[in-house]
Amino acid sequence: MADLGAVVEQLKAERAKLDRAIEALSGIAGKSGKGRGGKRTLSVAARARIAEAQRKRWAKVKARKGS
Repeated sequence: MADLGAVVEQLKAERAKLDRAIEALSGIAGKSGKGRGGKRTLSVAARARIAEAQRKRWAKVKARKGS
């Protein structure tokens, strides 16, 4: 059987390499601008338009069910 100590050391070395690679990639991914960085706020007028459009959609659905 192979020397288990040597195998463990080799695995630890590989794990260290992988940890460094993950750390590097995490740094790149964190700076990609993918996250929004907070909640988006809508103006009152925009919320009113969205609400009205949704009411119209629900009215269509209810009209189909009533027929």
